[in-house]
Amino acid sequence: MISALDCDVRPGSGLGIFELGTSLWNILDLLRRLQHSFPQVDIKYDTDASSTTPIILHVRPHLDLLFSGKQQRLHTIVVRKLRFGDPPVTLRYKDVVLSSPEEVLKRVFISRTFGPTYPPPGDDLRADLRYPGVWFSFEEDGMGDGLKGIQSEDRMQEVKRVIISQKEQDGEDRDALGELVECPAMDGEIARAIVKVHEGVTFYFHPVAAAQAIHVVIGETTAQDLTLDLGPPNRVHYKEDDRMTIHSTARANENSEPAYFYNYFQHGVDFLLSPTHVVTKIILHSNIPGSPLFQRYKRCNWEIEGTPEDDEDDTPPRKRFYDRFETISHFLSPRDPPPSMLLDRTDDEEAMTLPSATTRLHGYDGIILEVSESSQVVAVMLF
Repeated sequence: MISALDCDVRPGSGLGIFELGTSLWNILDLLRRLQHSFPQVDIKYDTDASSTTPIILHVRPHLDLLFSGKQQRLHTIVVRKLRFGDPPVTLRYKDVVLSSPEEVLKRVFISRTFGPTYPPPGDDLRADLRYPGVWFSFEEDGMGDGLKGIQSEDRMQEVKRVIISQKEQDGEDRDALGELVECPAMDGEIARAIVKVHEGVTFYFHPVAAAQAIHVVIGETTAQDLTLDLGPPNRVHYKEDDRMTIHSTARANENSEPAYFYNYFQHGVDFLLSPTHVVTKIILHSNIPGSPLFQRYKRCNWEIEGTPEDDEDDTPPRKRFYDRFETISHFLSPRDPPPSMLLDRTDDEEAMTLPSATTRLHGYDGIILEVSESSQVVAVMLF
């Protein structure tokens, strides 16, 4: 039997174990570890814009979690079916029980608990009650249809949904599908990864104003450097798959020690290290919904930096993870794209079935792009 959900409401911050600003990767990992409490989770997104689509997790029966399209961070939390569904849900604000199977949350109780609030746009006194970071809806509609108002002014009107989002800045309404303002849940995570072909990657972390950049240089940075800068990896994986060596012109040394990977799933990055413990390759993952590697890695917000037009240009051109393959390919090489190799990552996963399981590997001088059938770059390999 699933225990009841008892959640504290934190306006502008979160609900229970869910904190606004947390990454999609972290939330799904959390839900996977708590399957006894959250046994059914549905993922919805726009397949036509998979790299920038907002993602909704339906955590049945009570929660809708909306994630921003580019950052893939928890943007909005919706609690619905307050008095129905299994398990039952109890909502608390500070030391006050707002809603439970025995307590019906009504309009008049909201006003008593939270006090007065500004009138809604257009002075519609029948509309949902909004406070900074939380608002209360009297409709059963889905998350995308929730700003329509109610049909009566009954003080005993029952609340049907509670919505939690970041507080507006400077009195401006927050875009329901926009990106989040930097918040504590992001601290210590990669904000940007600037790729320089033939050199390496520069990582910038949250909080952006205080964090120092970390430079990983191919052929120079060591395993010890990575551990000091990024902490120990989630996994150390020894490279046993040598199928690509058939395309190499160099003679393989069968007696040499194996290379190995440092996998940082929480940063969306892999590093291949030589037997002498030096970084030889860097792989950055885009975490595109629907791709074979979705949710194995957190999204790494990578940007490929080009050559500045002159020495005084401090804004060199860049292409980002959400740019289409054709745009990035022309940026790397104005000529026609090089021949590609077909890769099916489900070959080794018999239980995995995806509508678009195959990707293509496009190689350039110093960089390889792994591209989906919809022209989204799902991973970048720098060597």
